[in-house]
Amino acid sequence: MELPKRKPIRLKDYDYSTPGVYFVTVCTKNKINYFWHNVGASIARPQDIPLNENGKIVDKAINNIPKIYNNITVDHYVVMPNHIHLLLQIHSNKNGRPMVAPTIDRVIQQMKGYVTKQIGKLIWQKLFHDHIIRGEQDYKEIWAYIDTNPIRWKEDKFYIE
Repeated sequence: MELPKRKPIRLKDYDYSTPGVYFVTVCTKNKINYFWHNVGASIARPQDIPLNENGKIVDKAINNIPKIYNNITVDHYVVMPNHIHLLLQIHSNKNGRPMVAPTIDRVIQQMKGYVTKQIGKLIWQKLFHDHIIRGEQDYKEIWAYIDTNPIRWKEDKFYIE
């Protein structure tokens, strides 16, 4: 029996270390809610539902990305109960040339590895979703999506009670 072929998830022949902005979504394995206290007790996690210990580890890992890679910034992010959204920006030097940068894949794999080691078990799905930001309007729409994601948690496609 021939197994179905997976659809490629990355752009063919695209260098994911190219300066630019990338929207990344990383989900937990089986969409298990690992990162919030009292998931399902409220519609949102603005400030009233704090991150649990696992969520704090993820938050720290995200904030460590620019410390590890000085040419990458985390422009915006949110830690949801069972996934995270990140806007990562790879910068070029003052002459417009790309600085030596890891690929987005390497950054995410290293962040996931750190979290796995700190928590003590594998919690992540194998892959992640990325989208290359293609202009200011795209950037603003993704920023707004990240901002409003906690408020819309129960309508989110990753929502599991």
